[in-house]
Amino acid sequence: MVPLGVPREAVFDPFLILFLALVLDAYLGEMRLLFRVIPHPVVALGRVIDWLDHKLNRPDRGDAARRVRGVFTLVVLCTFSGALGLTVQQAAAMAPYGWALDLFFLVTMIAQRSLYDHVKAVADGLRDGGLGGGRAAVAMIVGRDTKSLDEHGVSRAAVESCAENFSDGVVAPVFWYVVAGLPGIMIYKTVNTLDSMIGHKSPHYRAFGWASARFDDLLNLIPARLAGVILSVAALFVGSAKPGRALATMLRDARKHRSPNAGWPEAAMAGALDLALAGPRRYGTEVVHDPWIGTGRARATQKDIRRALVMLWVGCLILWGLVVVIWLAQLAA
Repeated sequence: MVPLGVPREAVFDPFLILFLALVLDAYLGEMRLLFRVIPHPVVALGRVIDWLDHKLNRPDRGDAARRVRGVFTLVVLCTFSGALGLTVQQAAAMAPYGWALDLFFLVTMIAQRSLYDHVKAVADGLRDGGLGGGRAAVAMIVGRDTKSLDEHGVSRAAVESCAENFSDGVVAPVFWYVVAGLPGIMIYKTVNTLDSMIGHKSPHYRAFGWASARFDDLLNLIPARLAGVILSVAALFVGSAKPGRALATMLRDARKHRSPNAGWPEAAMAGALDLALAGPRRYGTEVVHDPWIGTGRARATQKDIRRALVMLWVGCLILWGLVVVIWLAQLAA
């Protein structure tokens, strides 16, 4: 039943569905009870990637063969996810309450609440369990060797993850849904999951994951910079943050990051909170001597993690506002 006075087509407006998805994700988070019964779409995708990795990325094959098979994996999974997204989107448009299916898929593709919960767990771990508690919690969200991190390293890793995943897990999915609907967001999540699983520079994945890593860089090119701008604006509404320094640090230091995209939100966060992020860190047995991003304190604490969480939620609210503005603009057009 359509609410009185609301045109039927408005119920299926994609921007209204997107706004509802953002609100529901903020409230529901990962919906663990539901996904104990059915597999989460991203978890199911991960199992497929694992299977393809096992079948196609064999150690006895050369780099050229692995690279071709990596391109094949990327093309097949993107084609499937895009076709699935298009099918769901068309079914949702035709069925009387099909918008609920569209909404369900959208909620599973956005990670505001889960990002907040995982980063908050690091601050709570440091507070309640000391260094051991912080290391255990941060190991869930970063790939580096957490056993060698002190309290400041744990805190910096959590703040960096908060900033980078605001781009990857929130801004980029919303951006690609706005640009290309459900097929767009599903292709993005497929590529992002591929990058997180096989897009490493280790000997095993350097060739096989090359295409996925490069395509992920391309898809995040605009969202990462948008995320940095949003965080700089968010600093205006966070009492202890510094918006001018956030923007200046982003423009000066973003390109210092080893990733062409992660440096933009991280630099904005570093400047806003007057921190120095990135720098030398360990991944397994490898020590990466990256430059520092930001000129503030490297000795971050769990209080800085909580300040980053405030920045995160203000940034999410700004993103909600942008969705509403786009929605109203296209209604008025």
